[in-house]
Amino acid sequence: MHQGQTVFSQLMEFLPRHTFRQCVNRYQGNYRMRSFSCYDQFLCMAFAQLTSRESLRDIECCLRALEEKLYHAGFRGNISRSTLADANESRDWRIYADFAQQLIHEARSLYLKEDFGLQLTETVYALDSSTIDLCLSLFPWARARLISACRCSPGHVSGPPRPASSYTPCWICAGVSQPSSRSPRPSCTT
Repeated sequence: MHQGQTVFSQLMEFLPRHTFRQCVNRYQGNYRMRSFSCYDQFLCMAFAQLTSRESLRDIECCLRALEEKLYHAGFRGNISRSTLADANESRDWRIYADFAQQLIHEARSLYLKEDFGLQLTETVYALDSSTIDLCLSLFPWARARLISACRCSPGHVSGPPRPASSYTPCWICAGVSQPSSRSPRPSCTT
């Protein structure tokens, strides 16, 4: 018998729900949604990220295995692959981008006075850049090069740059990989 909170729900308690609701209301994210709220979608995607899920089927299978514990983990809506796919396609991405920026702002203020052992006179940024495979039918902006016999192409996702003297990123950027140079044309949120 399950007693108490799951580790996942304890982690999610640290997130400011009021700030998330403000972001959802700003872009009317829950408009005409009956059972699967933006928060349920966020919980699914956070769970997928934390547990290294690779597909909607993988997310659904893993969450269905934990079905008795989902309510205690904070999930209120029914989770199915089609519902999650519809939510990912129809919901405004700016909800989650704004929420990420709010979290970055809060984290930077928490660690403002923290000493990281680096004595720098100027701000130095550490960049993380990785290439992920994206399907062109879903992400037409990721058209760096076409792989024969497949409709997938690597898109460039630039990891969050952060000051070298800090653990928190200052902004997030995703852009199109150039076939010749591998440098992105960023579409950034700051």
